[in-house]
Amino acid sequence: MNTSIRIVCVLAGLFAVTTGHAETWPSRLIKATIPFGAGSAADVVPRLLFDRLAIELGQPIVIENRAGAGGTLGSGQVAKADPDGYSILSNSNALTIAPAIFPNLAFDATHDLASVLMIGSSANVMIVPNSRPWKTIQDFIADAKAKPGSISFGSVGIGSAVHISTEKFRLAAGFEATHVPYRGGSEVIADILGGRIDLYFCPLATALPLIREGQVRALLVSTPKRVPDLPDVPGTVEIGLKDADSVIWFGVFVPAKTPRDIVEKLHIAGEKVLADPATQENLKKLGIEPLPMTPAAMDDFVKRETAANFALIKATGIKQ
Repeated sequence: MNTSIRIVCVLAGLFAVTTGHAETWPSRLIKATIPFGAGSAADVVPRLLFDRLAIELGQPIVIENRAGAGGTLGSGQVAKADPDGYSILSNSNALTIAPAIFPNLAFDATHDLASVLMIGSSANVMIVPNSRPWKTIQDFIADAKAKPGSISFGSVGIGSAVHISTEKFRLAAGFEATHVPYRGGSEVIADILGGRIDLYFCPLATALPLIREGQVRALLVSTPKRVPDLPDVPGTVEIGLKDADSVIWFGVFVPAKTPRDIVEKLHIAGEKVLADPATQENLKKLGIEPLPMTPAAMDDFVKRETAANFALIKATGIKQ
């Protein structure tokens, strides 16, 4: 074989190595991990995507709920999985909060996971029991300040996205409160309905049915402005609170060393699913707004939010 033929063969081999992943992937079942309990917004939202993504990719996607430790158990499992495109993760803001809450994590989200797709974002809604006297957010803040330490609030765990939403609001409004962490959102809701705690910054998707049925009272949304689903509920800027706004977002990740052609193929398939009118309508019903990003932009977003959460958690003194 002469030199020119050998060079052509080598280049052809290199091309096959760099393009072969996308040509053959996916060829078997994909496992998707959701590191939160079934029925939570962080579970319901990605399931809408994964159900249709399986059809788009032509392979089944089996979903496993692996809850615990603020979402770090399931996330760590995927971070250490084979980077072959057959292990994917759905997570939320919890991914950018965990490093400040759990300093001895066995994985580093900004290095061991790669961003694939941003599904969307949602406001949290501050809900209170109907048995409480507060009719407006101003009533609540005035009472909370007048009776220091009398307020209790629930979350789905220390350092969870809803915990951080509440802490941002509490700091901006200037009152003390007792945090009561639960294992899951259904338990928090049960204690709100029973009047055993005072407030819960609940994901919009979960809160809307309760509000519409008159089971709880909504006083505030966590976004600067009002949201279309709750036109009578004020946003943070409207009531004069600075740096109190927050949203909960939902995204898809893979192990960091997953070949980029697979990441890109998964991103494109996910974007196609999100662009489908049926998917958009289903997400809209859950209060999810689009938050489009490329994988690279999403990586940068995660890094920035992780740094910001380190500062916030230091200021609040939150500890596991």
